[in-house]
Amino acid sequence: MAELLLELLSEEIPARMQVRAAEDLKRLVTDGLKGTGLEFSEARAFATPRRLALVVDGLPVERPDISEERRGPRVGAPDKAVQGFLKGAGLDSLDQAEKRDTGKGEFWFAIVTKRGGATAEVLPAIIESAMKALAWPKSMKWGSSTMSWVRPLQSILALFDSKVLDGTIDLGGGMAPVRFGDTTRGHRFLSKGEIRIFGFADYLGKLEAAHVVLDAGERKAMIQREAERLCAEAQIALIGDDLLLEEVAGLVEWPVPMLGTIDAQYMDVPPEVLIVSMKAHQRYFATSRRDSGLANRFVIVANNVARDGGATILDGNERVLRARLADAKFFWDQDRKTTLEQRLPALRGVVFHAKLGSQAERVMRVETLSERIAPHVPGADAGQAILAAHLCKADLVTGMVGEFPELQGVMGRYYALEEKLPAAVAEAIGDHYAPVGPEDRCPSVPLSVVLALADKLDTLMSFWSIGEKPTGSRDPFALRRAALGIIRIVVENNIRLPLKEFFAADDLMAFFAERLKVQVREQGVRHDVVDAVFALGGEDDLVRLLARVQAVQSFLATEDGKNLLTAYGRAANIVRAEERKDKSLAPRIEGPPDAALFVQDEERNLHGRLGELTLGHRISREDFVGAMGELAGLRRPIDAFFEKVTVNVAGDDRLRVNRLKLLNQIRATMDQVADFSRIEG
Repeated sequence: MAELLLELLSEEIPARMQVRAAEDLKRLVTDGLKGTGLEFSEARAFATPRRLALVVDGLPVERPDISEERRGPRVGAPDKAVQGFLKGAGLDSLDQAEKRDTGKGEFWFAIVTKRGGATAEVLPAIIESAMKALAWPKSMKWGSSTMSWVRPLQSILALFDSKVLDGTIDLGGGMAPVRFGDTTRGHRFLSKGEIRIFGFADYLGKLEAAHVVLDAGERKAMIQREAERLCAEAQIALIGDDLLLEEVAGLVEWPVPMLGTIDAQYMDVPPEVLIVSMKAHQRYFATSRRDSGLANRFVIVANNVARDGGATILDGNERVLRARLADAKFFWDQDRKTTLEQRLPALRGVVFHAKLGSQAERVMRVETLSERIAPHVPGADAGQAILAAHLCKADLVTGMVGEFPELQGVMGRYYALEEKLPAAVAEAIGDHYAPVGPEDRCPSVPLSVVLALADKLDTLMSFWSIGEKPTGSRDPFALRRAALGIIRIVVENNIRLPLKEFFAADDLMAFFAERLKVQVREQGVRHDVVDAVFALGGEDDLVRLLARVQAVQSFLATEDGKNLLTAYGRAANIVRAEERKDKSLAPRIEGPPDAALFVQDEERNLHGRLGELTLGHRISREDFVGAMGELAGLRRPIDAFFEKVTVNVAGDDRLRVNRLKLLNQIRATMDQVADFSRIEG
């Protein structure tokens, strides 16, 4: 068995594209290998700022012969069809094919054998096809080339069984093709000249010696470890940021973390501003003091080993950061000279959506919704809810949010606090966009809950009203995210919000049902149980709905629940089957059965047990667990009924119909809790 090693060396690949590109390269090459019948044991892909690499282990040196069976036309088919079959199969005559009876007639079959050969012969074409099929979010052409790649391609290392593959990549436009070779280059600044490679183990070792860490996971670990060590020495703590760590690991081949200092004059700017400024513009990691609050230090990750210990690098980065933070401080100081209320007229000039008007018009809708929602949220003051809604979008026209849009809401909170507005109002303004994702915290303070719900409900209702609904994977206005946010806020805070009071469209409630399934699936809740409860209709209280769902799911996990579900299915199937045979039966079996017609004790016992149930009372009190307990009591009388009673009594239609009424009563009784016909299994 042999090893394939491929490296595509180029100018710097954007960090956000590296992981996907490496995985795509692996997929495309391995699919090509499988397409030629080549098996392998393992394939691993890697990416650095300047290279994509792939190693495939366990490839055979020689390709095996491959035989495949092809079915041709029916025996006796027109000659044109027969000749086409022979040509495609590489046969000279039908004497080389065989007739087979497939059960649907006789057909011609041929066994086509593809001869193997040296694996190295097919690899160049597989690599070329993979490179041409690799889709970059953005690509470019350079020089006179006609080939597109993410950045100018410098060299291709392609070894199989430690030998260079015979292949080239044509750049077009009269440029010299890039020939496969056995050399690469190390770090742009810390290594010089070409490095000859003999295999993957040799490649890894020589790259590291040339100051290149090939594995992105190892680079991330190096950054994390060294940054934490520097922070510990300075008696501060690193503020974790997985997304930033991922990005920075894609910017360096030899990570060298260093600790810089923020000028004291900028430390009175809100910490979120400092963090965003450092992260968004400079890719710096923020730090915190051991007690609390942001520390005046930051971590930069250089891609170089400086001769002066990093003093020049740090000085340059501190100067750049100083300029960034000077802008931020200017916005902070200027914005506080104008109150949020004074900024509201400017919202008339900010378009929310062409069909939905300005942000000022949106604020009015959110105010109205906040007033309607407040009574449903214990502890929420309606007057403060309206005030918070009135001011919640004012920070959109501040200089700070204009520079850092991701701080909308956050800055509104700070400006509200500066104006000495009620703390609850300021917190609601700061929280009203939350949660923005599954990992984001959910508002829990009453006023924050009201405003966050109002903001998301307005988003859904407004876009629904103009027909802008999600379709397939398309959701340009993040309506799925808004619905999931509402669900989280309502459920996590136990808010009894009647959604139908806000939704004019029935399909919007159905949309919520689908989102709810997504939300609870991760918690182990069955989607069919959610379906069964939603199918009852009229339920728009998510807290009550989920309580019922949990009770039904817990019941179905018991032995009584499983057996009762089987009995329900049996009763429902018998009734449905009889209704199909007799179209006039449905109205005749509505209502309770006639007790005077009961013949057997099992009929009487089941009817009596059904009559004792207080499901309606328990459901009205939201005692769903108790309702399930009552249903569990039906198991024995139902089992006895099916064991001893014949439903379709020959020659006695009155008795037959009465027993079908009893079965229909089982179905109707259980369907008060959920539509059990929707439960799978």
